[in-house]
Amino acid sequence: MKLNKRIKQVMMAAGAVAVGWGAVTLMTPATENSPNGDSTPIQAIVYRSPTCGCCGNYFSYLKKSGFEVETEWAQDNEERRTRFGIPNDLASCHTTVVGDYVIEGHVPVEAIRKLLEEKPALRGIAMPGMPSGSPGMPGAKRGEFVIYAINKEGAEDVFMKI
Repeated sequence: MKLNKRIKQVMMAAGAVAVGWGAVTLMTPATENSPNGDSTPIQAIVYRSPTCGCCGNYFSYLKKSGFEVETEWAQDNEERRTRFGIPNDLASCHTTVVGDYVIEGHVPVEAIRKLLEEKPALRGIAMPGMPSGSPGMPGAKRGEFVIYAINKEGAEDVFMKI
């Protein structure tokens, strides 16, 4: 009887290890998102309108992608864009701050990862408007998403296409 009890204890411990590995697997996205390669989630602040549903959807998208996200309510979009140095032609409905960078609009996580890994001398990146099928937006994707780089002087160039 004592042997059976010990076997059950070992099996339960093995099950706990398996569950532990499952937890590690579930944590992997946060590790992959970290520019330092550690398990620390990337911190993001989304400045959004309290009346905009797609801003909340983008917030959820970032959280599901392993980011630790806070919300700041922004009533005045023009003031917000001026404060962060976002040109009007690159405007969207919300601004995200990650580290020293601003991300304007529904920018896919792939572009944010590239920005954080390469660490270019930019103010940030932007995907203007509210493109159909982009993260947080309903509908089907129509063509490439063009993400623009915003340099320190406010000038823009193509950062990447997805």
